[in-house]
Amino acid sequence: MQRTIRWTVVGLAALIGYGAATVAAAQGAQPAPQPPRFGEKIEVREVLLDALVTDAQGNVIVGLGKNDFVVRENGRPVELTGVTFYSNRRLVQGSEALARRGVNPDQVPEDRYFILFFHDQRFHASDAPVLLSQQLEAGVKAKEWVDREVLPNDWVAVAGYDVKLKIYQDLTHDHAAITAAIDDAVKGKDVENSWPSRIPKAGEAPSLLGGLPRGNELRRRTPTIYEGLQMLARSAGNIPARKNLVLFTNGFGRILAGRYDPDPRYYPPTMQALNSNNVAVYPVDLWPAGQINHTLADAMNQLAVDTGGRYLYNFNNFLTALEQTSKENNGYYLLSYRSEHPAGSSGFQPVEVRTTNPELHVKARAGYEWGPGGS
Repeated sequence: MQRTIRWTVVGLAALIGYGAATVAAAQGAQPAPQPPRFGEKIEVREVLLDALVTDAQGNVIVGLGKNDFVVRENGRPVELTGVTFYSNRRLVQGSEALARRGVNPDQVPEDRYFILFFHDQRFHASDAPVLLSQQLEAGVKAKEWVDREVLPNDWVAVAGYDVKLKIYQDLTHDHAAITAAIDDAVKGKDVENSWPSRIPKAGEAPSLLGGLPRGNELRRRTPTIYEGLQMLARSAGNIPARKNLVLFTNGFGRILAGRYDPDPRYYPPTMQALNSNNVAVYPVDLWPAGQINHTLADAMNQLAVDTGGRYLYNFNNFLTALEQTSKENNGYYLLSYRSEHPAGSSGFQPVEVRTTNPELHVKARAGYEWGPGGS
């Protein structure tokens, strides 16, 4: 996620150099930012980048500060302006690491954000009966997860896609509303909840509906699941935190010569929209356990890797996948820094994140969009 800080600098551009930027083929080729010329205006933007930091056993590391991270753009280190640790009560209560740094656990932001997204493929697949059965079972376990794992400060939304993006439930703490929306989503029920009276007012609560077009316009602008994910990511972009999109799907994408091949028309803009708005994707494979060698498994894995999420597959119980997702997000860091680009230009900026301790594992997104086309 990035925020434009309305500063314009003239002349300073001559002192700033940019290295050549390359993006992995899976992200699509993007032109490298050009060195600003003397007298050229530049924009200074605040970048927010979330990072999960764990040890070799997958335990969340707490108590890190600005000097514990190394963030690079085009191979050059950037200076962090802030590091905020987000967690829940399960992790931070009694945390000695936080206490040693003079941080009161009660001051650690607790909010977590989850979007349960059901990709309804029953009418487009030859194995529709199997998918329907798996989707219904995923719904049962998702409701169980809400009752067992969702904490008081967790925000959960329920969305879906068949031929358009659907929001069954905006972000809420209300367990009853979430479970009712899950029932509607797994059945593929049509929904019309974009009336202004149903959208939280600014400042009342975080909202996905507030950033989406209304009625038929939403259908017109989300003709494919790629555009549905892009629209959803941008609607979540105003929430300055990590958003975890739990995507129940059998996979989607282009198949060439029997193998998955990222579609250059749809995949790069989808990945960039998700990354720019701090949305990590956790695809939960609906393919029955023991039958995971299908061609679209690679598509789900790549989407997870490129957005800092995780591909979850081969489970006899969907609850296990959901529990692993919530455990992994018991704590994360939100890093902030300022980045400069020529005013009026746009592109995708790759970012590398690591810690100064090489034994720690860092999971972070690949970069962010910048310029008028960014979020």
